[in-house]
Amino acid sequence: AVLIILKFVKNIFVKKLFAHKSSALNYLMSRGFLKSTIDKFEIGYCPEGDHEIVAETAKEGYNTKYLHHIRIINEQDKNRFTGRIMFPIHSITGEVIGFGGRILNDKLKAVKYLNSDSSNLYQKSKILYGMHIAKHAVKKLDFCYIVEGYTDVMALHQFGIENVVSSCGTALTKEQIRLIHRFTKNIIILFDSDNAGVNATLKAIDSVLIEGMHPKILQLPNDEDPASFINKNDK
Repeated sequence: AVLIILKFVKNIFVKKLFAHKSSALNYLMSRGFLKSTIDKFEIGYCPEGDHEIVAETAKEGYNTKYLHHIRIINEQDKNRFTGRIMFPIHSITGEVIGFGGRILNDKLKAVKYLNSDSSNLYQKSKILYGMHIAKHAVKKLDFCYIVEGYTDVMALHQFGIENVVSSCGTALTKEQIRLIHRFTKNIIILFDSDNAGVNATLKAIDSVLIEGMHPKILQLPNDEDPASFINKNDK
């Protein structure tokens, strides 16, 4: 039942992204994303002050207690993700198992990224963003790029590079590395070129080697991330 509710909620967010030329859609377009890419990753939007999700879920005949269970809403029945672009997190087989929400108005005093709480279904350390789409390309090409952010995965996909996943902003875990290992032994670490990215890269190299796999590093110029770099250069 939880998977059905997650899918239902995801569809609501997708509808809201395309409703009345939302500011979220403008933001994604301004970053160079095509509608086909936005559709592929099922990106959605939860408008600021939007708390209709309980009513919409009840109207559809679903038990709203599941919205509490997956922490879409808080104790006051308020939507936790209001004002955020919604990135659904999929399992390796393609079911929606959680969300990452990016705040749209950076002036608000709120965390930039808000994730679904951990549950039996959703454990951040065991999931790679985009793996449900990337797995065939990873297997075929026998290597996998790993990046830091959701939009980096989307930007590379749009560019025709499909063997790419993201660690969802966490340090690379052994569970995530083993997930890649099911499809290839070769990992190319493509993190941001800031200090945090370099430190994360050094840690990731060790973790990949411990799992008996072959790491390579792709280092971008200073202050670039894969999405920004690829928008300025050709393939």
